[in-house]
Amino acid sequence: MNDHLRGPLLPPSRGPLSAAVTSYLRGTGPLPRPADAAAADPYGDDLQLALYLCYELHYRGFAGVPPEAEWDPELLGVRAALEQRFGSALRADTPVHDSLDQALAALLVEPVEGTGVSHFLSAEGELWHLREYAAVRSLYHLKEADPHAWVLPRLWGRAKAAMAAVEYDEFGGGRAERMHARLFADLMRDLDLDTVYGRYLDAAPAEMLAVVNLMSLFGLHRELRGALVGHFAEVEITSSPGSRRLAEAMRRTGAGPAAEFFYDEHVTADAVHEQVVRHEVIGGLLEEEPELAPDIVFGIDATEYLEERLGRRLLDRWGAGRSALRTPLAAPEQPSPEAPETHRHRQMSHTS
Repeated sequence: MNDHLRGPLLPPSRGPLSAAVTSYLRGTGPLPRPADAAAADPYGDDLQLALYLCYELHYRGFAGVPPEAEWDPELLGVRAALEQRFGSALRADTPVHDSLDQALAALLVEPVEGTGVSHFLSAEGELWHLREYAAVRSLYHLKEADPHAWVLPRLWGRAKAAMAAVEYDEFGGGRAERMHARLFADLMRDLDLDTVYGRYLDAAPAEMLAVVNLMSLFGLHRELRGALVGHFAEVEITSSPGSRRLAEAMRRTGAGPAAEFFYDEHVTADAVHEQVVRHEVIGGLLEEEPELAPDIVFGIDATEYLEERLGRRLLDRWGAGRSALRTPLAAPEQPSPEAPETHRHRQMSHTS
């Protein structure tokens, strides 16, 4: 079996909840009690990793874990308790806009110059900052668009057709080498990072796990289809200017052609996707189900809330000269004298 189909190894636990889920998946211990989930920090490492482990069974799973664990009824009961704790906290903590028009308008307003992660990386980020950023973002980008694909059977009409069109672009327009997940793997190679799926799970902080878990939470529940569309809108509408800054950071630091190309591609593609999502996906959904407008707003605002938490984690630690990861990355290997041109040729062959 190919390595990319086998699934990653189960990661080390981060507390009693994730330890119990890991042991259960290995067949060596019982699951945690739902009451334990209800008492846990909803944004903490332990609950977020436990929830990530449950969700990952719906993607590629884990090496040594049988496929039928995906629908294990006892595990699903624990997952529901973890989701309840996480979702209730988000409902209580997320500042929600008064209307959908207000929420969408806010997405078009650029943050104060210099205050966001992409501003920092563009203006003063060093190569080690970019490597850390790519490592944590790989938890999503190596399965880019997968959580959003779950909403397709739950839409119809204009919304479904438009969402499928955007997803088609995300999956490379029918060309495997242009899939955005593949382009991100190429970016990681330019940055001397391991492209194995799930490789940086243990290094990623809880703030990043929460960002990815939110997509899975919205995607796996039909009742949250409006929130998933809101999440997708937040991602697509804000992507183009942020990607432009990240492309500048890659060029300024000499990260490599594939690293530059990934974000250049998103500047162009997401500028188009923004209009499609706003007018066709959201417009089409509200035409059919106007009562979902508050859910779309919640999806937008919850996404922004968790992204801001992640941004604070990265900027606070980078500002102090520290790694933002749970375990710092190993220094990149130094290439041999003839390697740079060969490496560059390999990257350009994927992005031409």
